[in-house]
Amino acid sequence: MNKQHSLKRTLKQLTGLSALALFTCSAYADNWRYAHEEYAGDVQDVYAYKFKEYIEDNSDHTLKVYRFGELGESDDIMEQTQAGILNFVNQSPGFTGALIPEAQIFFIPYLMPTDMNSVVKFFRESKAINEDFPKLYADKDLTLLKMYPEGEMVVTLDEVATTPKELNNKKIRVMTNPLLSETYSAFGATPTPLPWGEVYGALQTNMIQGHENPIFWIESGKLYEVSPNLLFTGHGWFTTAMMANQDFYNDLSSEDQTLVKKAADYAFEEILDHIDGLADSSLKKITDSSDKVTVTRLNEEQIAAFKERSPQVEDKFVDMAGESGKALLEQFKQDLKDL
Repeated sequence: MNKQHSLKRTLKQLTGLSALALFTCSAYADNWRYAHEEYAGDVQDVYAYKFKEYIEDNSDHTLKVYRFGELGESDDIMEQTQAGILNFVNQSPGFTGALIPEAQIFFIPYLMPTDMNSVVKFFRESKAINEDFPKLYADKDLTLLKMYPEGEMVVTLDEVATTPKELNNKKIRVMTNPLLSETYSAFGATPTPLPWGEVYGALQTNMIQGHENPIFWIESGKLYEVSPNLLFTGHGWFTTAMMANQDFYNDLSSEDQTLVKKAADYAFEEILDHIDGLADSSLKKITDSSDKVTVTRLNEEQIAAFKERSPQVEDKFVDMAGESGKALLEQFKQDLKDL
């Protein structure tokens, strides 16, 4: 009888230990949530899944990725991240500009280089990117994990254009970003803020006559079908930022914080490989798909006509972002000079 009682007690203890082990495992193995602004296979989606890959390969945590539209548009997923509903979010500074005015710096035309090697070097080494921006995001309860480039900005139009004068009276869709509106006003166009979900239809019905995006996004969204004239102005690169809810990140163990940072770094390296040559392959898909598409690359003289209008955008940025923005702009220029 004593032996049976002892056996039952041992089994009970083992069961309790098993339950404790399961509880411990469930307590530390979490299902994190990550949302971004793009479609399956686009740059932000590739980054998100590389981040997920590293997290799940190197921990017991799992990561659920939500693509564009699944939880709303860009403003919605930022609100959900700030509220703690989402743990991670990928949002371009174009939308973050309302929250962090300094983030609009990426929309000053002709500030950034457009060749791939210089862009990559800038993102790796820039003090403004890697030291100044994290502080700005932290002030808004966000932990900035990585900023990375997606591709050169390309303008699509209803007809071929090579000068600011030819953009007069053309309504160009822009994100809800005041500095981007200032850029297109400077270029001679009429900036027209629209949610992304309305852009294709607006182009199709001539409610707007153009928009801007990286070429891979123009290809995946089939914007060339309704806006077939592609204009390479050389005015900038589309940049994006991946961040975490600050409370969530600060509550992580030091091991998990290191895990998250390493995952962000891993995804960054992977995305640089991914975007290398992406613009050329996307452009080929577009030109192979439609014989209505025209491709115009401005020469130096033509670029100069647009570039001479950029100082007014720079002045507007300083007005919007104040002394903090002015200091950031000076650091940007120093970082670019150091390239």
